[in-house]
Amino acid sequence: MFADTTQKIQGHVVITDLKSGKVLVDKANSINFENFSIALARSIANRPDSWIQEMAFGNGGASVSEIGTITYLPPNTVGTASQLYNETYYKVVDDQSPLNLDPTYNYITIAHTVGATYTDVIVTCTLELGEPAGQLAFDNSTNVTSEYTFNELGLKAYSSSGPDTGLLLTHVIFSPIQKSLNRQIQVVYTIRIQTV
Repeated sequence: MFADTTQKIQGHVVITDLKSGKVLVDKANSINFENFSIALARSIANRPDSWIQEMAFGNGGASVSEIGTITYLPPNTVGTASQLYNETYYKVVDDQSPLNLDPTYNYITIAHTVGATYTDVIVTCTLELGEPAGQLAFDNSTNVTSEYTFNELGLKAYSSSGPDTGLLLTHVIFSPIQKSLNRQIQVVYTIRIQTV
């Protein structure tokens, strides 16, 4: 018989323009509970394909009408095959991975207070001025469907099949944010895992 416990996993995303200090997004995210349960089980069983490896960015989660009305799609959080609606970029955030080219600004930390029944996994990802390659020079475009005008992101697990092939663990959709050469954007993505 299984012990009677309750687990709660919730997430929160803050996206900041580092030059101006302006907070661009500050909201809760959605969890793919099936994929997260697989990743947690693999992790505590010391199996591969479990830890957070990448942060994926896309532009398919929201659309803007001609009069400026934003329509948001629901987060993709059902099923093991769920993905972003239209992923256009990803970055390795696992600071212990040789694929992480800048672990000083892209890393994962764990925060726990002794006696608390929760632990936070904090994923920090910084999109530098020159990335992604091919972005526009300034953040003044009216084209909200461009490749690097992001309106969705998620965390993906490591996969032995190669980069950007792991399970989608989380998904959040927000108002479009243009990434351009004049903008340095930092995402702080907190996942709280609680057992009571």
